[in-house]
Amino acid sequence: MTEQTTPPSTDASPVDPVDRVLSRAEAHRGVRVFGAAQALQDATTAYGGDTDGDQWDREERAALRRVAGLSTELEDVTEVEYRQLRLENVVLVGVHPQGEQTDAENSLRELSALAETAGAVVLDGVLQRRPHPDPATYVGRGKAAELRDIVAAVGADTVIADTELAPSQRRALEDVVKVKVIDRTTVILDIFSQHAKSREGKAQVELAQLEYLLPRLRGWGDSMSRQAGGQVGAGGAGMGSRGPGETKIELDRRRIRTRMAQLRKQLRDFAPAREAKRAERKRHTIPSVAIAGYTNAGKSSLLNRLTSAGVLVENALFATLDATVRRSETTDGRVYTLTDTVGFVRNLPHQLVEAFRSTLEEVGDADVILHVVDASHPDPAAQLMTVRDVMGDVDANFGHEIVVFNKADLVTDDERLVLRGLAPKAIFVSSRTGEGIDELRAAIEDALPLPAVEVQAVVPYDRGDLVSAVHESGLIVAQEHRETGTFLHAHVGARLAAELQPFAA
Repeated sequence: MTEQTTPPSTDASPVDPVDRVLSRAEAHRGVRVFGAAQALQDATTAYGGDTDGDQWDREERAALRRVAGLSTELEDVTEVEYRQLRLENVVLVGVHPQGEQTDAENSLRELSALAETAGAVVLDGVLQRRPHPDPATYVGRGKAAELRDIVAAVGADTVIADTELAPSQRRALEDVVKVKVIDRTTVILDIFSQHAKSREGKAQVELAQLEYLLPRLRGWGDSMSRQAGGQVGAGGAGMGSRGPGETKIELDRRRIRTRMAQLRKQLRDFAPAREAKRAERKRHTIPSVAIAGYTNAGKSSLLNRLTSAGVLVENALFATLDATVRRSETTDGRVYTLTDTVGFVRNLPHQLVEAFRSTLEEVGDADVILHVVDASHPDPAAQLMTVRDVMGDVDANFGHEIVVFNKADLVTDDERLVLRGLAPKAIFVSSRTGEGIDELRAAIEDALPLPAVEVQAVVPYDRGDLVSAVHESGLIVAQEHRETGTFLHAHVGARLAAELQPFAA
């Protein structure tokens, strides 16, 4: 009896090689290349097949990598009614070399805060690892195309690059991603423009904006066509092409240069009043203390805690642009001034440094500098380095620098040990709780310079103005009331010492 063979079932038919290849490609297509912390391949493909993992590494090295936690998109649509203006939806992009991933993420998170302060909603942020930014499109044409897909997927209308783009880079990237492209400098200038309140502050910001805009003017269409000669063979366009050339753009440049000259003259006109106030303080030998530091480190809050100044305090970057001077006294009666200055940020545009040089002179001329650092910041070392670089540009006096780690209530004891390694003599304070304020006051008093001249005089009772001046600007060692007048042993300035000379004891 012969065995009857059963015909093979259609379900068990061999898989077509083409179908197998396509199914494998479809499986790989679901892999998240742009994941923030996810692996690039799932567990089933991590160690399977004949691959050794290098293929995945190459793909990971070449891919844009998302930075998680940057989105500030509204979660509750009911919040929209409180928004007076339509906010821009932006995607952030940055480039970093190998080994600087952490710094690049911190910089991108800072750019996210800048964009939010400027009035935008951050939808996504991506980083690309490459040795140098692409000179044409900043991220390279292939990654620019991927960025275009991301922008289209999230519905963004602006891309912000974490650097200062060259005009050609910005135009080329715009041509690929099909939305507006701006850079970090533009965002910072926009924030400064929103927060400038005084005439001097507005003039400084406008000057910085015009300096940034001047090399980035561009023409549009035939109305700004280049000047051409009459000979076709010489590179011209033939008869009828002779004309004034790029008249419109040249007029724009001339107008901008004229306006910049007017602003520089205005800033020079502001200088005498500021110098007069500063000279008056110097004439009375009143020491000055400047509060400098990173933006949003709590400088204005610290000034309010030390002097009850009532200065605007806001959880926003660059909330304070204009220098604020307040009077304070030591425990022994000496008068000194505290000055709140504009904050700094990494990659601060050089146009702003030049425009705000007059304001930064308050730091350069100060007797003592309170260098305020945000203790809760993820990268306080970068804050220290950035501020010191800018202060070095204005020849600040680092000999009397007091490093103050603010927001100490937000850090643990272990984190304090790490911060202590950055600045061993630093003082930990909290403007909110008042922790360390008394220690900071004592440190300021010890750092204030003593008056240069030591005097002993018996001041007649009808010259109480001199006694009052010694109490206000000098350091009294001893005081005694005698029959002929008030005996003073004190340290005073040279001008006051000359007035006391006729009554020397």
